Amino acid sequence: MLKVEMLCTGDEVLHGQIVDTNAAWLADYLFQQGLPMSGRATVGDDLNSLIDALKKRSLDADVLIVNGGLGPTSDDLSALAAAKALGEELIERPEWIATMEAYFVARGRTMSASNRKQAMIPSSAKLIDNPVGTACGFSIELNQCLIFFTPGVPSELKVMVEQQIVPQLRERFELGEPPICLRLTTFGRTESALAGLIEPLSFPDGASMGYRSSMPIIELKLTGPGSLRDEMEKAWQQVRDIAGENCIFEGTAGLPMLIKQQLQSKKLALALSEQFTAGLLNWQLHSVQTPLVAGELMPESGAGNLASIAARARILASHSGADVALAVGGLIDDKVSVALHVSDKTYGMQVRYQARHHSQRIRQEVTAMLALDMLRRWLKDWSVYGHYEWLTIDETL
Repeated sequence: MLKVEMLCTGDEVLHGQIVDTNAAWLADYLFQQGLPMSGRATVGDDLNSLIDALKKRSLDADVLIVNGGLGPTSDDLSALAAAKALGEELIERPEWIATMEAYFVARGRTMSASNRKQAMIPSSAKLIDNPVGTACGFSIELNQCLIFFTPGVPSELKVMVEQQIVPQLRERFELGEPPICLRLTTFGRTESALAGLIEPLSFPDGASMGYRSSMPIIELKLTGPGSLRDEMEKAWQQVRDIAGENCIFEGTAGLPMLIKQQLQSKKLALALSEQFTAGLLNWQLHSVQTPLVAGELMPESGAGNLASIAARARILASHSGADVALAVGGLIDDKVSVALHVSDKTYGMQVRYQARHHSQRIRQEVTAMLALDMLRRWLKDWSVYGHYEWLTIDETL
């Protein structure tokens, strides 16, 4: 198996000042290409640390993808670190100077002198084109490790990996079949409760069961080689059975997308009224282009009890002409009410949060998921009241 690693650079990444979305995207993309990463490291904007990391990782990895540090400023040190690790000089590539000048001219701007630094790469390096930015990518070989240097801007990294780096790897190496990853996402169950039921199951040799807890969901995944697909599918059915009605979706589409698809298939129009969730429901559904006929954001001060939230859902449906209306009340004494009005019937529940240490953001995300789950269950012709291990349902309509 080809050993592929990633080296992320930058003080802002090392110190947690930004979330490293590039690493998450790259790991997922390479996994889908049959190139699962075997390791990842992060190093700050320190030349000696960068040189040391390049030398050490090149002794262990077959392929190393370095991300960041190719900009025009003094803290962009990746090209210099590569040259030092190789024992070479940096040289200016005139063809990249021309590329950058054309980039700026096309945008009606003049290239700054500092940008010339982005055309300086080790003398033995091979240039990698960047069709969407000014950072010059390049590759080197160090200790028989093929190292690719990529910019930190996500759009530039992605096009470089998809259009050039992975195709080069396919030409140079015999890549394996992409692994299979069976996934489902649950809401309302705890990781320990699910694991207690899943761990005794028997899975095929070579397949591994994993869990990802990210409040308010638990993701279950079974990963293994493509040759085990049939055996994995049989074992996966047992996981589905354990998740039961708490499985809100399979794969990676997400619950808002599934809600949208079911509403469209049934030709139902939806309206929203939000208080505690502060527009989160609207944003989640709007992000997948769910057609909404009305939406309102109520002040947190006018919280109301379950009966008043149910009345709000009915009024919203009547005034907007929506087939379905969801209303979320305010948070009072760790309690929040959610109501669903459909046709001539209104459902509602008031829930109480048991975990007092959860932040307001987490509680808002839980409440939004609770409302969507209520709608999901109704769309499936199930009882709208699910089983939630870390919530107490105090009252229902």
